[in-house]
Amino acid sequence: MIRKLFFLLLMCTALTGLGQTRIEEANRAVFNKIEFFINTQMTDSIYNLASEAFRKQVSKDQLAFMLQNLYQLGRITDVEVEDFKGQTATYRVSFTTERQLLAKLAVDSTFRYTALAFTAADNSTKEVEKPEKDEVISQVETETPLDFYIDSIANTYIKKGNTQSLAVAIFHKNKYKTFLYGETEKGNNTLPTENTLYEIGSITKVFTATLLADLVTKDIIQLDDPILPFLPDSVSSNPALKGITFKTLANHTSGLPRMADNWNRVVGYNEKDPFATYDRKALFSFLTNYKASREPGEEYEYSNLGYGLLGELIAIICKKPYMQGLRETILEPLQLGNTTDKPDVKKQQIVLPGLDKDGNITPLWNWEALIGAGSLKSNIRDLMLFAVEQFKMPENELQKAMALTRQFTFFTPENMDIGLAWRISMMGDGIIYFHHTGGTAGSSSFVGLSPDTKTAVVILSNASEGVSPISTEIMEKLLAE
Repeated sequence: MIRKLFFLLLMCTALTGLGQTRIEEANRAVFNKIEFFINTQMTDSIYNLASEAFRKQVSKDQLAFMLQNLYQLGRITDVEVEDFKGQTATYRVSFTTERQLLAKLAVDSTFRYTALAFTAADNSTKEVEKPEKDEVISQVETETPLDFYIDSIANTYIKKGNTQSLAVAIFHKNKYKTFLYGETEKGNNTLPTENTLYEIGSITKVFTATLLADLVTKDIIQLDDPILPFLPDSVSSNPALKGITFKTLANHTSGLPRMADNWNRVVGYNEKDPFATYDRKALFSFLTNYKASREPGEEYEYSNLGYGLLGELIAIICKKPYMQGLRETILEPLQLGNTTDKPDVKKQQIVLPGLDKDGNITPLWNWEALIGAGSLKSNIRDLMLFAVEQFKMPENELQKAMALTRQFTFFTPENMDIGLAWRISMMGDGIIYFHHTGGTAGSSSFVGLSPDTKTAVVILSNASEGVSPISTEIMEKLLAE
């Protein structure tokens, strides 16, 4: 975990002529914007709030590097004013990972920040209290020391006050086991099952990458093909898109930002359901006016926008909707009957309601043009079948496509390799495993697999409280066995 994040420049322009109250109000207004952009990981927007003097001394890439470390702490959940001296405010900032930092911010007369710093906070001074549950119902067979270990790690998560249910599936040493915790609804005393549906968020990207790889193995396109020929003339005429290939979209090196700058300005935008009305027209409108800040293929920047575009391109090439192609290529061949973007109530496909950071029910997300980035709902059974299929020696077209997604394409700043969507980590003894996480306003998810050891882990929660820490711990414990 990051112990210290620091970025500070001297102020160059004063807020002269304003009373102290107005200065403090201006400072908080700017920090409110920064908070929103951190939570949506919009690095470009944060940099655009900086003063000209700040930009002369700090490049966008330098700020992006600092912010990438900051994003690992999760979403900002609370902000309190610690101090205000002159024109510099100090805020105590709490994150979903229960870490706290002190943020120092100075703002000039044009309401641009001239100083921005994040430093480690003394967490002993103030702590975010989340009362734990006394008891949680579960269905677990603890037969081995490893079972007890997994159960113990899972309990550290499910006993938190802002979680409700947790479904864990393990495939290890040719044995499949499930660990089920909590309630499907508060107070109903009903455990989830291996068929219970959850939002899986960005794990959707692995499915999108597999669709892309399928087109490549069928020799319909190549990874290094440019995307311009598949876009409307009004969009492809933008020279800033030249050089973006299918591979750079799939490994987050396209140069496109995490989100388009118009994603929250479309008609019907709802903060609780932020992607429901962002359609292809809005996506292409952004791309038509997009201005690149770097060359494609040079730097890694996680991009929901890039994967949304990739999903649309796949639909255009296949001449069929994204979900139809997904069903025909992956879901039906692997019999993943409960993986979908829109659950069918008639088939009893009911997704658990999500819980926000405070444990309150929050709406499920709906998707339009960015469907390939995070739209899917699934369960531990389907995702385990998808993971175990990756263990087979590639024989058919789908298995060959899956194998292609696991080939190295780029080295990320987080000391991880990346294939097509999959992040690739190596244990100290040389064991490689592939993994991806997902998260929405009311869910957190993880899929990890190691073909060499035939080990897989799937973890799904209907709470925004992240499962990444327990997932990595369980995955690496299994691989160390």
